[in-house]
Amino acid sequence: MSDFRSRGLEALKAKIAALEAGGRADSESLPFGDERIDDCLPGGGLPLGRWHELYGPGLEMETAAAPAAFAALLAAPLARRGEAVWVVRRDDLWAPGLAGLGFPPERLIQVCARDEAEALAVMEDALATVGVSAVFGEVETVDLTAGRRLQLACEKMGATGFVVRRRPYGGTAKREGAGSASATRWRVASAPSEPAAGEFGLGDPRFAVTLERCRGGRTGAWLFEASGAYSWETTDVAHPLRLVADLGDRQLAPAQSDRAAA
Repeated sequence: MSDFRSRGLEALKAKIAALEAGGRADSESLPFGDERIDDCLPGGGLPLGRWHELYGPGLEMETAAAPAAFAALLAAPLARRGEAVWVVRRDDLWAPGLAGLGFPPERLIQVCARDEAEALAVMEDALATVGVSAVFGEVETVDLTAGRRLQLACEKMGATGFVVRRRPYGGTAKREGAGSASATRWRVASAPSEPAAGEFGLGDPRFAVTLERCRGGRTGAWLFEASGAYSWETTDVAHPLRLVADLGDRQLAPAQSDRAAA
């Protein structure tokens, strides 16, 4: 009886995982290559054929510099499989900077939209287009209806979407609706870099990242480093992001007295 219950439980878990993956039991994922984060994600990596949400605190909601860079790093291996469409509302995406992060610029198609409604519509069309592997869209909010439409578009051709939340011209923040259809939500902020041992200056870019929401997985917080950024060629290599140990509060060692202990 216990074996029967165990098999039944495993089958139920598989059905739930398939539903959370958009109804596809064989959903593909893009692993980071580090079990500390891959174990938190369903399927052992970033779920593909779905859309993901990224945003940053404070001024990042207007510039979106850190979230956009992190999104490009996340999708760099994926972009080598097909075309990548980046929908912007402010024409300030710098392709050479993406190339320095290992993102293949020859795969990039930029589209400038007039407003958020048009940006979301372009995202839908691009996600449902043959040959497109990744679609990025800079919008401030995605309500539940728009999110479901994005997910349906992802499922048509298996493309993966990345919504970089951005309010490009400032102004008052919109009121967010309840619920979200995104597979994951990432909070991204820049972190201090650290040069290599014995060297001076800046090290590789680092990001303090919190996975705030993950369907079928677990949340967590990590410090990422873009190893070799601005020094590699765009080739089919390992994932450009790696985890590093976070800095903790370190206490200074007590100063020793000049006098010898009696």
